[in-house]
Amino acid sequence: MKSIKKRMWQVDFVSLRLFVAVCEEANIAHAAERESIAASAISKRIADLEYSIGTPLLLRHRAGVSPTPAGESLLQHARIVLRNVERMQAELSEYAIGVRGHIHIYASVSAVVEFLPDDISAFLAMHDGIKVDMEERVSGEIVRTIEENATAIGVCWDFADTRDLQVLPYKSDHLTALVHPDHPLAGRDSVSFEETLEFDQVGQHPDSMMNLFLRRLAAKSGKSVINRIHVATFEAACRIVRANLGMSIIPAEALQPYHAQLGLKIIPLTDPWAFRRFVICMRDYEALPLPSRLFVDFLRTDSKT
Repeated sequence: MKSIKKRMWQVDFVSLRLFVAVCEEANIAHAAERESIAASAISKRIADLEYSIGTPLLLRHRAGVSPTPAGESLLQHARIVLRNVERMQAELSEYAIGVRGHIHIYASVSAVVEFLPDDISAFLAMHDGIKVDMEERVSGEIVRTIEENATAIGVCWDFADTRDLQVLPYKSDHLTALVHPDHPLAGRDSVSFEETLEFDQVGQHPDSMMNLFLRRLAAKSGKSVINRIHVATFEAACRIVRANLGMSIIPAEALQPYHAQLGLKIIPLTDPWAFRRFVICMRDYEALPLPSRLFVDFLRTDSKT
């Protein structure tokens, strides 16, 4: 049997950046203008990439270009590589001016709104010289980026499929029904989720873990969630409920800054799952840099207080 010789090629960050630009612009001339380089130079670099890898990366057509399946794979990896290189350059620059550690964390909207910023602030007060960057992401994306090693630490609802990641317990919250004072449920002291399905609701982002979870629960009862409006923030949901355009399922802990001043009614959900648990996710705790392990340890200790 004839053996297949694997091609080995050196990663060229300039070529990767230009390839990403071409894919995003879907046009070599537009990518050349964006990157301030001659179109012929980009074409040469793409041709060199295709020769080195041994397969076409772009489909050329009248309207421009589009990536082949191999090109799609390269585009995904190139974005991760370039993002990590940029982060490495930024972090190393900070070490030169006195920063002694850099932590990057992705967190779900509930964690960002309810408790994580206060915990980060308390941690930084104890560890001078360490910097923490936090980005809000939906839970599924948090898991994926950790698996792809695009970030090291995530905080999300434990409903997310964390698969082979290491997870540690963090904090919890309680889901409630938020309604206008004139809403039919406003006089209730508690309510089940199934009872709320009779009314128009203000939903979170369509791709959010909360939206997916509530839709699945409704389907199990043979009903559906009537989401007339989707919003990206809890504050926006509160303001829409205030306009009496629907009710919303929101964590009680996220409502403290809004419900009193807006005159809204919080009704606890009676369902056992309304008590949500959040977890800290990572690929390998032992492989984390020391500042990141200190941060994870702090979050675990703080969650017990």
